[in-house]
Formats: sequence, structure tokens, C-alpha cells
Amino acid sequence: MANHHLIDYHQHPRGQLIYAYSGAILVMTELGSWVVPPQRAVWVPPGMMHSMQACGNVEMRTVYVRPDHIPPELADCCVVSVPPLLRELIAAMVHIPLHYDEAGRDGLLVQLLLHEIKPLKVVRLHLPMPSDPRLAKICQRILNEPSDETTVDEWSKFIGASARTIVRLFPEQTGLTFSQWKQQARLLAAIQMLATNKNVTDIALQLGYESPSAFSAMFKRAIGLTPTEYFRELFPASE
Repeated sequence: MANHHLIDYHQHPRGQLIYAYSGAILVMTELGSWVVPPQRAVWVPPGMMHSMQACGNVEMRTVYVRPDHIPPELADCCVVSVPPLLRELIAAMVHIPLHYDEAGRDGLLVQLLLHEIKPLKVVRLHLPMPSDPRLAKICQRILNEPSDETTVDEWSKFIGASARTIVRLFPEQTGLTFSQWKQQARLLAAIQMLATNKNVTDIALQLGYESPSAFSAMFKRAIGLTPTEYFRELFPASE
């Protein structure tokens, strides 16, 4: 998929594992957004409306799973780690026919793949969306302009709710404070920009950070890698 290619909202009768071999994919649902870089995948349960957008030039693989074969821990949308074994199993699925022998080698590969799909307990790639329409207005404005520095008091005038209400509702609705949610939005925006080959200095300035070093420090605290190291994971061939 070319950069910015969008697959609009749709759903499947089966569960879907969405995995990017290169680049990154933004997966959006009514519950929030997930960014899928290499070494990660997003699991979307059957019947969940979702859309996908390419961040950079993306090579994607998807695995579809019948509802009666989905493990209980995959009842909800989640991020999944993709270590080398799972990566190779996903690649093997491409060559398995739709009506494979469940008692043979292909069936064993599928069983192993399902066993290896495990939700990550700590997720830094998810941006939860609030259901309250007032908070949703704030979040949409920040998504459109991640560098926005509007204060809670200023937002209260914009949405017609007190600053105290905003501060209280954000953790209740998203599990994050207002400042944490805003930083998470910037983090996901940064990942999407890295996937389109933007340099660290430009990303830092576009997201409102005082310096590239301040941006890099935030990124490493959240992801565990510097932006440069993360870029190498996005595009292994560029090393």
C-alpha cells in the first residue's frame, strides 16, 4: 500500500490479525486508534468496524480466523507482539490453501500460530478515544494538530464544561490524564511521521517540542528506543 492509502471503515465475519512487514499501519476503531509497526500487529475481533491507513509505503499481511477458533484472550481489539516465530508463521499462512488439512502439517501450523498470538499487557501504541462528545471534540482537535498547546481552562470554554469536569472525565473515559492523552497522541503522530521518512528535527518541530533532544527523550521513555533506532526497525533494509 502506498503512503496515505486508506481502506475505509468495514468489518469481517472473522477475526483479523493485521501485520506490516515494512512501514506502519494506523488502525482506527470507535474505541481508539492503534499504530502497527514491524514487530507488532493489531488483532481486530469479528464484526468490529475498523479502517486502515498506510504510514509510508507498507507491505501488509493479514490472517483471518473463524470465530469458533479464536482464543478467549482475543475477545477485544489489542496489540500483539510479533517475534521471529510468529512472523514466519504469518508468512507460512500465505501459502496454505483456504481448505487446508486440519489434521495435517498445515493444521499444526495454524494451531501454533493461534497459540503464539498473545495480547501485549503494556501497550504504548494505543490511543483510546472517549465516548463523551465534549471530550471527543478536544481529542479530535488534538489529533488534527498534535502540537496544540491549548490549556484545560481554554478547552473548558470551547466545549462548555468546567476544567474540573475535563480533568475528571479524561481518566474515567480513556484511562489517561489529559496530559498523558495528549503526549500519547503526539507519540502516535511521531510514529506515523517516522514511517514516512521524516527526520527527527522536523518531527520535533511539527509536534511542538522545544528541541529534537526533548522529543527523543520522550520517545525513548515511551517506546524504549530512540527515534533513530525505531526507524531502523521500521525499515530493516536501511541499516
